[in-house]
Amino acid sequence: MRQSQVEKSQNVKNMEMTINIGYNQVLDMIYQMPKSDITRLLKKLQSEFSISRTQATEKTEWQQLLLQAPTWTDEEYNNYLSVRKEFI
Repeated sequence: MRQSQVEKSQNVKNMEMTINIGYNQVLDMIYQMPKSDITRLLKKLQSEFSISRTQATEKTEWQQLLLQAPTWTDEEYNNYLSVRKEFI
C-alpha cells in the first residue's frame, strides 16, 4: 500500500449494516465468486463449525460427568437438613 492509502485506511471508522437476504440469494452470490474464494469460504466455515461442535461435545462430556457424580441418599439429605437447622 502507498502511504496515502495507509493513512486513509487508518482514518476510516467502522460501520455496521444489516441486510435481509434469503438463503437462495446468498447461494447465488457464492456461485458468482471465483473458485479460489469459494474454497477459502468453505474451509473457514468448516473450521468454524468444527470448533462449535467440539465445544458442544465438551459441554456434553461435562454434563455427563456431573450426572455421574455421587448423590446423597434420602437419609443423608435428611441428616444434613437436621444438622443445618442446629446452626441456624
